[in-house]
Order: sequence, then structure tokens, then C-alpha cells
Amino acid sequence: MSEKHNASTPNQEDDNQNWYSSWFDTPYYHILYKDRNYREAQIFMDNLTHYLNLPEKAKVLDLACGKGRHSIYLNQLGYDVLGADLSENSIAEASKNSNETLHFKVHDMREPFEEKFDAIFNLFTSFGYFESDDDNLTTLKAIKESLSEYGFAVIDFMNVANVIENLVPEEVKTVDEIDFHIKRYVEDGHIFKEIDFEDKGRKYHFTEKVKALTLKDFQDLMDEAGIFLLDIFGDYKLKKFHKTESERLIMIFK
Repeated sequence: MSEKHNASTPNQEDDNQNWYSSWFDTPYYHILYKDRNYREAQIFMDNLTHYLNLPEKAKVLDLACGKGRHSIYLNQLGYDVLGADLSENSIAEASKNSNETLHFKVHDMREPFEEKFDAIFNLFTSFGYFESDDDNLTTLKAIKESLSEYGFAVIDFMNVANVIENLVPEEVKTVDEIDFHIKRYVEDGHIFKEIDFEDKGRKYHFTEKVKALTLKDFQDLMDEAGIFLLDIFGDYKLKKFHKTESERLIMIFK
């Protein structure tokens, strides 16, 4: 799930319509995922920008940027970067790193940008959060409308077949002395992750819910959006995509 207000009630039940707006805005989201492999992510961005042959000082949009770690790295590579995310808390934190060629803003990915970008990156499974296919289609159209004439877009999504095959139903992950009890399952075309934990005497419950979009699902959405799918990769080293073995589904389009 992507990098992205403190929980207001004990045993909080998120509204499935917008679970991401509450969970991503809590400090616990960032605690749970603090040990992510960011070096691997940097290598991925190195490979991606090299493959796309982006011009020096290219305008890059990091869509669903969270606290901006990857936006900062892209900026260090020499690009003019805008990081956008729905989470006000994350953008407030990310904005501490702003400079002349690195900016951040709160933005709903379903809305196109007025400015145009040479590259738009939606990375690390930051798609498929919306309940309706219409919203997913609207997001793809917004990405297309925000590209410059010669721009490229990238969606880095999980390979659903591989994820379901290797799903760990239950585990306990301890981070910063907090025991996160995690349950995973597939239901109604979505992959769910139920997260329960206790901190400072209060119990919390959050749900991650991502639509289990396959390559065929993306192809159908892209066809409807008038998007051209140019290339597909299966991992962060940009190896060929295999429908069951690949860990990632990385799509280059315009």
C-alpha cells in the first residue's frame, strides 16, 4: 500500500468508502511500515527514469506521494518534482523538504492538474483504493489529461495472482513496542488487511482494502480511457512480466 489524524475512537471502524483518508493520516500507518526497503525503491526509480530517458529538469508528478520520501529522491536525481497526496498530515510533513524544484500539495488523484508533466508516477500500489470502477477510470483519465504531449505515466501495482497465491492469513508484527495483529483475506474482488493493535491503553482497528485489479482489468480501463499501454514489467529491475510469478505489475502508458 502506498506511503501516506489520530484515530478518534477506540476500536475504530473505518468507512469502507474512504478507509484510506483515515488510516493514511494516522502516525500508526507510518510506524507499521517504517521498515520498508527504500533502497530497493530508489533502485527502481533509477531504473525507471533511465528507461524513460527523461530530460534533465523534467517535470515529474509523484501521485500519492505520502510523506514525500520518493519525491525527495526524484528531486535529488535532478527533476522538477511535485508530490501530491490526499493526506493533509503527510503533505504537511513532506512540505518541510520543499525547495525551488520540489513542491507538495494536497490533491485528490481523481482530479486532473492544470499543469502538464513529463512523467507521472503512481508507485507502490497506490491505486485501486476507490470502491467503484468509475473512480478508477476517472483517475486514469485524470493522469492522461495531466501528461505533456511527450509525457509518460507509470502505475506500479501488485501482481494480484502472485499476492493471492502467497497471502499470509495472519501474523503479528511488533514495531516500536506495538503489536500489530494483521489478518489478510480476499473478498468481493478486493484484498483486505485487517489491522488491530493497542497503544497507551486504547484499542484500534483499521482496514486496508484494495481492488484486486489484474492486467486484463487495467487494459480494459485503459482502453476505455483512451490510453496506450506501451510496456509491462514484473519487478523493480524491470524484468519481463509473468502473470503468476512476478511480484509486481508495472505499466508504462500514455
